[in-house]
Amino acid sequence: MPLTHSLDTVMKKVLIASLLALTASAWAQAPAANVEVKDAWVRATVAQQKATGAFMQLTARTDTRLVEVKSPVAGVVELHEMAMEKDVMKMRAIPGLPLSAGKTVELKPGSFHVMLMDLKGPVKAGDTVPVTLVFEAQGGQRETLEVKATARPLGNAMGAAPAAPADHGKHKH
Repeated sequence: MPLTHSLDTVMKKVLIASLLALTASAWAQAPAANVEVKDAWVRATVAQQKATGAFMQLTARTDTRLVEVKSPVAGVVELHEMAMEKDVMKMRAIPGLPLSAGKTVELKPGSFHVMLMDLKGPVKAGDTVPVTLVFEAQGGQRETLEVKATARPLGNAMGAAPAAPADHGKHKH
């Protein structure tokens, strides 16, 4: 019996080592993500607020489309655009956002953005909000990318640096 037990142990070790080698090989050969995401953030909310926006910069290596966005913090997540229609700024959901190879598309306030609606709780400044982006290449193959967006406070939600104090030295008051 000791010989059988020893053989079983050796076979298990060989099997585990083989599986680890195959897994490492698959990871090493996995292609890099087609889309790079930079500066992902969401706008923090105030009490009782049920919606907020998520913003980021997307750069695709090849032509692709952002076709779906999900987040566990919201009951409804939609891709939106804001556009002028007859001198009125309107916001509407869009089915997808084309990303041209090598061109950065910025999701930002007043433009394309992600709406997180029916929030399951408040989003406080400094929170990390998980967002799942689904892209579709021209051949129909899909790629999912998990993003961690940081909640920015309302006062600096645009991401801009604080305004410099005005120089009133030349003004007569």
